[in-house]
Amino acid sequence: MKKEYDFSKGERGKFYRPNARFNLPIYLDADIAEVVQKYARKKKRDAQTIVNELLRDNKELAKSA
Repeated sequence: MKKEYDFSKGERGKFYRPNARFNLPIYLDADIAEVVQKYARKKKRDAQTIVNELLRDNKELAKSA
């Protein structure tokens, strides 16, 4: 790394997006991931869809927690 950097030509907020949404990864424990993967293969769907469906089905339960 340099000792100093010249930011005199920098543009403040160039990449700032106030409405940006981030999809953060969620890591499942190995045993849960295995169950989801097996179920996804059985249903011929991807694991993300299966997890979303499971969470969507239990949304009210999650809200009350």
